[in-house]
Amino acid sequence: MALASTAAANSLTDHRETIPVVDTVRSESATDTISSPAYPNLPTLSTLTDPVTHKTVDDSYFIAVDSFLTLEQAQDLLPQVSPKLAANQAAITASDYQTKAAETIDDPFVFARVSANAYTVQQDIDLSSIKSKVVDGLDDFNNTLPQTPALPDFGQMIDEQLPNTYDFKRSGTTSSAGIGMVWPIYTAGRSQALTGLSKARTQEAIADNLSDTNELYNTLIKRYFDAQLAIIAAYLREDAYDTLQQTDHMAQRLFEEGFIARVDRLEAQSALADAKSEAINAKGEARLAMIALQRLLRTDYLIKPTTPLFVSSKPLPDVGYFQDLALSHHPGLQKVAAKRAQAQKLHALSDTGYKPTVLLYGYGQVEKDPSWVAGVSASWKLWGGLDKNAMLASSTAKIRQADLSEIEVSDNLLLLVEKNWHDVNNAQSRYQALQSNVDLAKEVLRLRRLGLQEGVNTTVDVVQAQTQYLKARTEQAQAANQYVQSLAALMQSCGTPLAFNDYLHTADIRLPTLYTK
Repeated sequence: MALASTAAANSLTDHRETIPVVDTVRSESATDTISSPAYPNLPTLSTLTDPVTHKTVDDSYFIAVDSFLTLEQAQDLLPQVSPKLAANQAAITASDYQTKAAETIDDPFVFARVSANAYTVQQDIDLSSIKSKVVDGLDDFNNTLPQTPALPDFGQMIDEQLPNTYDFKRSGTTSSAGIGMVWPIYTAGRSQALTGLSKARTQEAIADNLSDTNELYNTLIKRYFDAQLAIIAAYLREDAYDTLQQTDHMAQRLFEEGFIARVDRLEAQSALADAKSEAINAKGEARLAMIALQRLLRTDYLIKPTTPLFVSSKPLPDVGYFQDLALSHHPGLQKVAAKRAQAQKLHALSDTGYKPTVLLYGYGQVEKDPSWVAGVSASWKLWGGLDKNAMLASSTAKIRQADLSEIEVSDNLLLLVEKNWHDVNNAQSRYQALQSNVDLAKEVLRLRRLGLQEGVNTTVDVVQAQTQYLKARTEQAQAANQYVQSLAALMQSCGTPLAFNDYLHTADIRLPTLYTK
């Protein structure tokens, strides 16, 4: 099945301002490898610049991307270049590390304490009130004694010798060391509930990543085959332009020989101008479609798809087969299951509010004369904080929410699968039905051109026949693309997007493609 005439193919290839062929040469430093006996072929981690946003990304591996890609090569490349999937993977890694951190929460907590201190104590002490009381006391005591000249005045002596204030100052250093341990030997399941909750959140992150991956695969198929359809449309427009050039040349000869009127000659010229404009527009649309594919694969040059549009004439399996796949593999149900697991672990955690916590503890001072303390403690929360009954009711409601969500998601999935299944069958039937239109329009065009040579038909007849032939071939190509897109949507709704490739390999109808390796 020829896509277009050789002249049309050469014309499209030569117009590199609309569909350029760019071969980018990478620097040798980008493909250096680590010289390691254990990992001889491991690429070097480096800082790369994203070709779309021009932002730098640290700790990245260089990936060589061919400008000619099959669909399967693009599928293999997509997870490696998608920033969204890389961000999702980082979230999964973070959640996984949080789970690992929570797994040690019941382990003994051992700590050491070391202290070294230097101190200075300085204080002015007021002694005047004490001094006054002492002097008064001695004076009272002297008054009770017999008066003897030789007895000294003790009150006066104290008053003269004892100062009114005293400047107290001390300084020095101290040091101490100790080791202690706290071991939660019974937490009523709190630790297990927290660890399980963290694991369930990791599972939710994995389900979200799987959903995003499936959606990206579907986007890749859409952009890949939209580009193929746009290239086919550009070819068909170029083919129509070539045909009308021949018609225009024939009309010029017939006009010069007097077989057709001037109005017929002008109509041929007008149709040729329109065909040229439409061919240029089609090339621009093809380039835009290829740029959309390029952006998804994050290259700085256009990606040229080599896998053709296809249609399988074989009937699809029964819709029940695909519905069973969806109920077993769709990430939406996996996310609901992760949500339910989280609700169950929250319920278990709330239930522990009525149970005690038992700790084994000990502490010892490392000194010349060591001292230590050890014991067991148990604690119950009697009142205060979060309401335990309300927390239990909340977690029970979340479990019920997850159960009902599973029913809703399942119902929606079954309906979505059935819709996509019907879309694939409709596109298959439409493609097959349009083949007769293509054959008929091709024969009518042949006869109209012969009629123009014989003077039976006008240039308008030829232009109309050419338009119908172009329309029939374009509609059939669109039906093939609709078949491919509907099949991709069906596989995504089943949660098995890469199963699309099985139908690609077994397809018995393949449309032509411009680019081949």
